[in-house]
Amino acid sequence: MIELLALYPKLSISFFSFLATLIITLATKYFTDQNKIRELKEIQKVCQIKLKDNKGNLEAQSKIQKEIWECSMELMKHSFKPMLIVFIPLILIFGWLRGVYTEILPGWLWWYIGVGIASSIFLRKLLKVV
Repeated sequence: MIELLALYPKLSISFFSFLATLIITLATKYFTDQNKIRELKEIQKVCQIKLKDNKGNLEAQSKIQKEIWECSMELMKHSFKPMLIVFIPLILIFGWLRGVYTEILPGWLWWYIGVGIASSIFLRKLLKVV
């Protein structure tokens, strides 16, 4: 197995990065209430517009900021569940990857991060995850 990874290090680290991103995206999609998250993000957008409209009114801005803060806390609460589900397995996989790729591909972490970001954008749009 290690020999195969050594033959195609960039391709194999890209595969593992894509796989990890897929797992995270699926966990987010199926362990969160996507409709509630969309609703909270829409509330935040409306609040941002209200903030711009009430530039001189500090009291109104304070109330709007409080509403934005409450939405942010609610969004964070929704993001914790999938994070808790995938955290331990991904830490174990990441530790194994570090042990294997440190020798094979010195810049492996940058490949992992780059492919992970691109994969996340692609998978979130494809699976309609907020």
